[in-house]
Amino acid sequence: MADTITIDDVEVGFTPGETVYKIAERIEKEVPTLCYDPRLEPFGSCRLCVVELDGARTPVASCTTRAEDGMVVRTKTDDLERYRKTLLEMVASENREIEVDPLRGYASQELTNLIDQYGADTDRFEGSQSGCTYEADDNPFILRDYDLCISCNRCVRVCAEREGDYAISIQGRGFNTQITAEFGGLLKDSSCTFCGQCVQTCPTGALADKKALRATELPEPVEMTRSVCPYCGVGCSVDLMTKGDKLVGIQPAMDGPANQGALCVKGQFAFDFVQHRDRLELPLVRGEDGALHETDWDTALDRAAEGFRSTVDEHGRHAVYAVASGRTPSEANYVIQKFMRAGFGTNYIDNCSRA
Repeated sequence: MADTITIDDVEVGFTPGETVYKIAERIEKEVPTLCYDPRLEPFGSCRLCVVELDGARTPVASCTTRAEDGMVVRTKTDDLERYRKTLLEMVASENREIEVDPLRGYASQELTNLIDQYGADTDRFEGSQSGCTYEADDNPFILRDYDLCISCNRCVRVCAEREGDYAISIQGRGFNTQITAEFGGLLKDSSCTFCGQCVQTCPTGALADKKALRATELPEPVEMTRSVCPYCGVGCSVDLMTKGDKLVGIQPAMDGPANQGALCVKGQFAFDFVQHRDRLELPLVRGEDGALHETDWDTALDRAAEGFRSTVDEHGRHAVYAVASGRTPSEANYVIQKFMRAGFGTNYIDNCSRA
């Protein structure tokens, strides 16, 4: 007979080793948390996910408590809700601000949403602040705004568990706890690869996307479009953030089958070329004077076609070779390989994205 656990009067089977939190999530019982990231090992530091367990003297952290046959669990009672609200008020009272721009990162609204959900008083425990913004870190990608840090350790853990970089860590204890890079220095002097995973897991926006925040003043709402990063052959799923017709940032798709929320520094931050002022707006052809001159598309395409035709006539089809770009859409890369294989009958096609 399968092992079962009862959660809020619902009896459900479970797999040995499964935590109470995962089971509750599976049956769509909402349990709040701030230190939990499904990609990381449970940590149990925020204590928001506590539940009442029959036979237990005090509430237990559901994210670290493994289910046992016959357990009876309650995820939402008056006592639990008061406890969670008090915890949120303690966390919020130390932060400089609660309402932060969603451009900061994928998870940056988690604390804000919980404060709103519980109607927490953000000034109840107002006092000294332990966080310290690292303004000296001039790297172009990651803002280290530790005035908003709640010491959930998600950034430290994602850097260690997912990336294996161990570029950031915790120093101090209690009120003096701080997130730090190696020897208290700059990220660029550490083993940080600027993958941005610490940014995307941060539930308060303490670590933020500097490049996306450049678009804060643009009036349009942020729209998300699912796409695939073209930079290499892995095929990471990404969500393109746009305001109007302007690409303002990129976030990894947490449900991406190839990357599951991970990106490299190029996939995360290397998108400025899309709207770069040096990009060509018109085709160029070389004139009799040897210089390149702007022209219309018909003239440029006719010149290119004639060049291909004369080369093949003189040297054969294998004299033509194409290299596609990692900065072009996947559809364009498909077309260029089709152009070579169907148009010239050759497999002389490569791509800088080949991994």
